[in-house]
Amino acid sequence: MRKTADRIRHAVLFEIVGLALVTPLGAIAFDKPVHAIGAAGLVGATIATGWNYLYNVIFDRVMQRALGTTAKTTPLRVLHAFLFEAGLLALLMPFFAWYFSISLLEAFIMDAAFAVFYLFYAYFFNLGYDRLFPLPEWKKEALQSE
Repeated sequence: MRKTADRIRHAVLFEIVGLALVTPLGAIAFDKPVHAIGAAGLVGATIATGWNYLYNVIFDRVMQRALGTTAKTTPLRVLHAFLFEAGLLALLMPFFAWYFSISLLEAFIMDAAFAVFYLFYAYFFNLGYDRLFPLPEWKKEALQSE
């Protein structure tokens, strides 16, 4: 399993890269000023960073208990990304409604659009991260399965 420092690096990198991508795209998609999307994105990224850390600890512990490994197959990566975004949607929707002075339905639509973006982003970011920073146990498992 990943160590605390690795999890912190993962969460921080995930949010920095995601914020750099989503701020200009969100401003265009929702016809809001870049600074407003950026500020909401920064609050969202802060909430998401804490959620990212907590969620991944829980997910990895469940995987370790249930499967004996934290190596993720493609279906597990899809489930991982989907559950992460569903939890984050529940956390951020009330904030978006308040910050943008919009209805909960409008906040849901806005948050859902961000969630769809982040769903794909999370899958590819985590795939790349795992390839850049593989765990030693995965190499041992691959050798044992050959």
